[in-house]
Amino acid sequence: MNVAEVRRKYIEFFLGKGHAHVPPASLIPENDPTVLFTTAGMHPLVPYLLGEKHPAGTRLTSYQKCIRTGDIDDVGDADHLTFFEMLGNWSLGDYFKREAIEFSWEFLTSPAWLGIDPERLAITVFGGDDEVPADEEAEALWRAHGIPAERIFHLGREHNWWGPAGKTGPCGPDTEMFFIRDIAPCGPDCSPACKCPRYCEIWNDVFMQYNKQADGSYAPLQMKCVDTGMGTVRTAAVLQGKATVYETEVYQPLMDAIAARAHPEALTLRIQRILADHITASAFIIADGVEPSNLEAGYVLRRLIRRMVRFGRKVGIPAGFTPELAGVVIGIHADAYPELEHNRERIFAELKGEEEQFTETLGRGLREFEKAFAGVQKGRERGGRSVFPGRRAFELYSTWGFPPELTQELVEEQGLEWDQPGYDEAFKKHQEASTVEAGKFKSGLQDHSAQTVRLHTATHMLQAALRRVLGRHVLQKGSNITPERLRFDFAHGEKMTPEEIAETERIVNEKIAADLPVEVREMTLGEAKDAGAIGVFGDRYGERVKVYRIGDYSMELCGGPHVRRTGELGRFRILKEEASSKGVRRIRATVDPPAAPEAREGEAPA
Repeated sequence: MNVAEVRRKYIEFFLGKGHAHVPPASLIPENDPTVLFTTAGMHPLVPYLLGEKHPAGTRLTSYQKCIRTGDIDDVGDADHLTFFEMLGNWSLGDYFKREAIEFSWEFLTSPAWLGIDPERLAITVFGGDDEVPADEEAEALWRAHGIPAERIFHLGREHNWWGPAGKTGPCGPDTEMFFIRDIAPCGPDCSPACKCPRYCEIWNDVFMQYNKQADGSYAPLQMKCVDTGMGTVRTAAVLQGKATVYETEVYQPLMDAIAARAHPEALTLRIQRILADHITASAFIIADGVEPSNLEAGYVLRRLIRRMVRFGRKVGIPAGFTPELAGVVIGIHADAYPELEHNRERIFAELKGEEEQFTETLGRGLREFEKAFAGVQKGRERGGRSVFPGRRAFELYSTWGFPPELTQELVEEQGLEWDQPGYDEAFKKHQEASTVEAGKFKSGLQDHSAQTVRLHTATHMLQAALRRVLGRHVLQKGSNITPERLRFDFAHGEKMTPEEIAETERIVNEKIAADLPVEVREMTLGEAKDAGAIGVFGDRYGERVKVYRIGDYSMELCGGPHVRRTGELGRFRILKEEASSKGVRRIRATVDPPAAPEAREGEAPA
């Protein structure tokens, strides 16, 4: 069964179980400053798992493209990927453990679906601890389906617990399904916890049944939810009897294309896998609007492309190879993700430009390395340490784009010590400055505090004002909201004048003073479009959407939350207007905390 068949069958199965198909979301999360990319199929749905009403109902299913950046350095082995696809189904206060496990069992084992031999399945459940009891219900349900006790493993929080998005909030145990490969146990205690290749995880059912309190205790949730995830390509690899995802039809054409361009004696399997993974991730990231840069998502994209160029050069691949490989990626994935084909020329242009720029950078970086090395040599001749400073190595990377792996190789070739702690410290400071945070995961707005919600509403009001001042071509290209400020990217080709900035500010504050009502309606996508709602109409939305109207001033597609009336906002102030990328401007703004009601009415505070 190939990847497309696994995807099709999964969606078809859950449609038959009363689920609505939710289209894939962008890789770039909206209004979430805590993570750079969509990291799991559940990521776009967390606001609804936390209580927001989803327009499509209480049973959902989707396939979702995902990026995880925490393990980029590990890509190249049999397991790690930067880009992957997740299949998922969700219950928002509808069914719970019994149905979720029943669905999982039927889809995995029924000959009408995946037809996996039940004897090849192992299960893990939460084993309990001092704070939360073991998930005996999930174990009993699996036993009822015929899984014997010796193939049900009780594991702790590290393996079978889904924590809250923040310090408090919904959380709960999960149960995971593993395919048992024809590989001998690694020892007498071999289990899914030992991470040996005998057990391959293919599905995860999360049961959100607790609410973690501020005091650290766990209270039962009134609305219990289910969140599940299955790796599409990994499951297909299991069904095809492949040892790794790189042997499936979604990677093998790339592996072949890389082998055809490289010097055979220089190419290793690790480098081949790195190039296949990184070009796939890069093409998808660019298709969702990201450009290479030194900040945030653009920083990750730049790192991926530059690692490709470095490894391509190392194995003798001729210059200009990244657009060629991207063409292979588009051919593989465009049926499921048409945005790749729609953005073909843009993907090629960004890859070509970054590859050409970094090819020049490699030459400059080598010259800078020689200068730094000469300084270390002089110090060594005067009795100093034979250490190449990690801070200097990171400067070569951050300033010249010179890969630290290459710096380390050169350092060791010259008989010097590599200062990993110094490099890590410099890199950590850079991460903090550029907000490149891998692996952290909360969703929706950063929080639902009153100030963050005010800023979210102010973002809508800002866009409406910009369209009045600059023209109807203004459309949102991205946003980022924290409790301190909003950041809004919009399509506009010229720097705003001081007069335009002042007029935009004036309009927003005028509408705040008018205390306009903020109302939400559910409607079909077509109805929203006909009504004049602003939004990126396309595959990112389902059939039914939420439309927020601010009086007769603004109407946009959005998931919320918002204030009830604009008078709840304080004074709106634009802090900065600047370029974000070609044809895109960026505004940073804030709203002052609103005055007390008495002060707004002109009365002395009590």
